[in-house]
Amino acid sequence: MTLAAPAAAPRQPSSTQVATPAAPIEIRGEFKPIPTKVAGFHICELMPKLASIADKFAFIRSLVGSAGAHNAFQCQSGFADTDLASVGGRPAMGSILAKLRGSSADPAPSFVDLMQGRPLVRDSARPGFLGPAYQPFRPDISQMFSRPLEEGMKRELSARGEEHRTSLTLIDALTADRLHDRTRLLAGLDRIKREVDANGIMDAMDRFTQQAVGILTSGRFADAMDLSKEDPRVVEHYALAPNKAAFRFATAEDESSTKKLLLARRLVEAGVRCVSVSFSDFDTHSENFPRLRQLLPLIDHALHALVTDLDERGMLDDVSIVAWGEFGRTPRIDTKTGGRHHWPGVGLALLAGGGMNVGQVIGETNRDAGSVLSRPVHYQDVFATLYHNLGIDLASTTLIDPNGRPQYLLDRGKPLRELV
Repeated sequence: MTLAAPAAAPRQPSSTQVATPAAPIEIRGEFKPIPTKVAGFHICELMPKLASIADKFAFIRSLVGSAGAHNAFQCQSGFADTDLASVGGRPAMGSILAKLRGSSADPAPSFVDLMQGRPLVRDSARPGFLGPAYQPFRPDISQMFSRPLEEGMKRELSARGEEHRTSLTLIDALTADRLHDRTRLLAGLDRIKREVDANGIMDAMDRFTQQAVGILTSGRFADAMDLSKEDPRVVEHYALAPNKAAFRFATAEDESSTKKLLLARRLVEAGVRCVSVSFSDFDTHSENFPRLRQLLPLIDHALHALVTDLDERGMLDDVSIVAWGEFGRTPRIDTKTGGRHHWPGVGLALLAGGGMNVGQVIGETNRDAGSVLSRPVHYQDVFATLYHNLGIDLASTTLIDPNGRPQYLLDRGKPLRELV
């Protein structure tokens, strides 16, 4: 899930296919549909809160163009991770916003990545050819929100090294004054090194260090990360009581995960322009229905809490929200595992806020939700819509790659005419 705010202000849930009620049981599954506030549109019975505010969302049922990759990078950029790989790869949208709208003097980073689980391990949010100066700030939220990792992913994460997360605290005995002195010393040394640095890494480190100093000394970002400083009534609005009867899969999150979106809202208020959040684990190759009985209510509550909170604060039109995943799930249930597998053919997305024309459904699939019948929407169409909401002109905005060539932010896609 990504929240993007305009310059004046600031892992997505993997999508699950919902077949039509008329489909046979081996496709439809055991969940029942319920009506929503959008006339004639039904969603899963496990999402009643979302149904009650469906008029504040746009539901895309015909998302196409999935690269089929399990790293969620496409949900950050609109591109496959192999695109422009020879020059470092495409940058995530948050990194682009940091380049276009950010400054090293900002009291909060432009791009904050709160992803856990597979999106964290696979480094879904990357700066690409923009280089390390525009990498996301990635605070360690593991003490705030539990998301157990598979053993294989623990090894993957460990192999990435200690710098995979961003430390946002001062070490013992290092005061703000000493930090500024050390920064000036580093800057002096770095000026010499930059003369022989052909890749610009030292310049990138200079920018990142300058911003880190500002963030650490202002306290604004640290305050935003501290949920104890939020109004208890608002915390309660996001809180969800544990469902002790629900089956929780080994890598699924618990009810505390709903407060990730409260954290995201506080970061946007602090000046962050793009926040990425993940909810896990929707990779339901087995036991699809028991797992979704625990997971879907979390998403239902979290999205309802965020949208109603932003609306009450008068912020909803200024913040664009997209919730989606790398691909859909197989229409037909695996009779051996009770699961649904990867299905790049068609997926779904939910959009809200950003001044968009919401309260509508875009696209249509066939009877078993396996292919698109009308209005296919590409990942880059969604990104084009987000850039439009942020006031960025795709026709005239380019980024210079390491070879000196201008690169447009997208190579296809237009803002969704239904929404803008």
